[in-house]
Parts: sequence; C-alpha cells; structure tokens
Amino acid sequence: MQRLVKPVVRWGVTHGLPRAALLVAARRGDLQARLFVEGATTPTLRLTGLFDEVRAGGPLSRGAFGYLTASHAVVREVLGGNDFRTGIGPAAGVWGRLAQWSAAEYLHPMAPPSLLVTEPPDHTRYRKLVTRVFTVRAVENLRGRTEEIAHELLDALDPAGPVDLVEAYCGLLPVTVIAEILGVPPAQRQRVLTLGTAAAPSLDMGLPWRRFRRVHTALAAFDRWLGEHLEHLRAQPGDNLLSQLVAAREDGVGLTDLELRATAGLVLAAGFETTVNLLGNGIALLHDNPDQLAALRAEPSRWANAVEEVLRVDPPVLLTGRMSARDTEVAGVPVPAGALVTTILAGANHDPAVFADPDRFDVRRTNAREHIAFSAGRHYCLGAALARMEGEVGLRVLFDRFPNLRLTPGATHRDTRILRGYDRLPALLG
Repeated sequence: MQRLVKPVVRWGVTHGLPRAALLVAARRGDLQARLFVEGATTPTLRLTGLFDEVRAGGPLSRGAFGYLTASHAVVREVLGGNDFRTGIGPAAGVWGRLAQWSAAEYLHPMAPPSLLVTEPPDHTRYRKLVTRVFTVRAVENLRGRTEEIAHELLDALDPAGPVDLVEAYCGLLPVTVIAEILGVPPAQRQRVLTLGTAAAPSLDMGLPWRRFRRVHTALAAFDRWLGEHLEHLRAQPGDNLLSQLVAAREDGVGLTDLELRATAGLVLAAGFETTVNLLGNGIALLHDNPDQLAALRAEPSRWANAVEEVLRVDPPVLLTGRMSARDTEVAGVPVPAGALVTTILAGANHDPAVFADPDRFDVRRTNAREHIAFSAGRHYCLGAALARMEGEVGLRVLFDRFPNLRLTPGATHRDTRILRGYDRLPALLG
C-alpha cells in the first residue's frame, strides 16, 4: 500500500499543489506564473514579447513565487555569484516531512548528488573528476567520428521520401556519439534514447499526474540500467570515457557508487537531450532564413558562429533557478535569504542591451557567443564543447548533403517547459 501512496504524496507536494498555485497566479497576470503556463505550449521564439514584459518591470522584478529576470547582466550575476545556490531547500513543517517521507528511491537529476543541485565542496570534487575526462581535446578528437556518424545516418535515409528529422537524425546523432563516449553497446542505445526522452520532463515543475507517473517509471528504469552498465564497466573496463571516470581519482579518492551513478546518468542524458534540441532548432532557423543559409554556403568558415547564433536565438534550455543563500542585493533590489530567483536564459539571449536587433537571426553576428545558453558560473555546462562540435558538424553535413531540404507541415514542439525543441520535424530531403 505504501508503495502506491508514496508516489501520490510526492506528486502532490512537488507538482500538484505548485501547479494549482501557478495556474491561479497566471490567471491574475503574474509574469512568473505566465512563463510557467505559456512555456508549456508556446515555442521560445513566440515568448519574446513576454521576455520584454519582464524586462519592462526592471532588471529584477518581484513575482508571486520569488524574483524574475530576463536581463543579461543580472542573469550572469545571479548564476555566477556566491550569494546564490542551485536547488530548492527542503520545505519546512508538514510539507517538508511529507516530501522527505515520499522521496524517490531512484536517482533524480534535481536531487543530490546530481551536479545540477550540488554546491562546493562536493560540486568542486565531482566536476574536477569529470572535467579531467571530458576535455576540449577529447571532444575535438571526436570530430572526425561525429562526421562519419552523420554521413552514416544520412546514407540510411530515402532522399525521395518524407522523413522526420528529429527521429531519424537529430536524436540519433548525439545519442550515438555520447553512447560511444560512454561505452554503451549499440544494442542498448535505442533504449537509452527512449528512457532519456521519457525522463526529460523531470526538470519541469507542476507535471500532471499521468506525466509524472511516466517520468517516475522512466527514471527508475534508467537508474536500474545505469547500475548494470557501470557494473559491467567495472568488470570489463574499455577504451571509453566512462571507464576512465569509474577509475578516476583525485588525491586518491574517486566517486562513490551513488555519486558515480548520478554523475554518469546526468552526463549521459544531458549529452544528447539538449543537442537534439540544438540540431532541430538550428535546422528550422536555417530553413526559415534562406539568406542566412546562403551566407554560410558562401562562407563555410562561419558555421561555428552560426551554431552560437542558434544557441542565442532559440536555446535548448529556457530557464534555470537559483535560491539566495543569504540576504543580498541584486541590481539595487533587496533579495532575502531563501528567495527563488528565476533566470530566463532565453530572455537574456534576447536582451537588446547586449544584442542589437535581438530577435533577428544573423549568422554574422559578431557577439553571438555572448549568449548564456549554457548557463554561467560554476554550473556552466560541462558538455558545452561537445554540443558546439556536434551542432556544427550535424548542421553543416545535413545542409551540404541536402541543399534542397524542405520542411513540410506537421512540425510539433516538445511540451516540456525547461528543455526546448522539436518533437517532430517532417521534411523532404530533395
């Protein structure tokens, strides 16, 4: 009986009640709540008006559930400052006790020891070990293999028939690359992709009950699979980066089993989830802006900058949150300890104070790399170099191979609030 009750209580405390409160506040016009509601059904490129409303309220505005900012400078200050930490602290009183009693038995990306919600000194130790394995040099060594995989995937497509680019290309390219990096056997890669996609909404707040149950099942299954995979690598280490991570030591100390599963799981899932969105968003932007695609064909050296502009205009992650660790002040606004600050990464990327004509997609933009799509500060994305490389290779190879590619009706966006991208992207390759 308890096994049935716990998930219901967990959903009510962490999703059901917050969802009800946010829906009420959104109807009253609260911008923080509107971002929650509209973000589930509205593509990022159609949220820019809401970002402007947030900025009109000042560099840091007060909402019903904390503070909100779409200012590039303030987002960077909050993400990089020592006055803020990741994660939301445990609730007090009866809600806190209920949350603790109903906590999941499996690893969750928004629960310790995940890198997403740990702080120094633990975060420093985890990140140092992982950084030694996922270096920029290691990523560049993968460029040639990534090109091979891209061509292999495109070779398998029928140029004369319709194709869903998310299913046949955008999803398979990054999952194949990260699976090879982490030593996942080919026969298990589709399972990893399926579980990772099903678990993606776990970053969102306010999930409906049925979706919460699907995410709960996917996370539990992913945790079991990951434990089995790590045991296999311990017994038979291979020439892959996850085997290196299993063996990695800092001052003679490695990751515990729990820390290793949390870190490896995050690296594996994040290694393809956000890149799927980067590729899909980039394909749509270049298709809808043929003048920019023509500029890249005239000057192929601009592909790397084009990826930065895709990340700026339509980033794979909409927002992230921070909790104030102490009484502080941001942009002249007093922020008490324990307050939630929602930093809108996509809003900061469209800040006219930094980017001229910010809603225009321009592959020649000289400061495109100033975007905050990969967050900032000590939680800057570990996989940024890998995502950039895969984005550049994946987009360039696709449009080189199929210069007459045409998107067709039927594209749909994912209904996740945090991770932003296409669920389906039908096309004729031509």
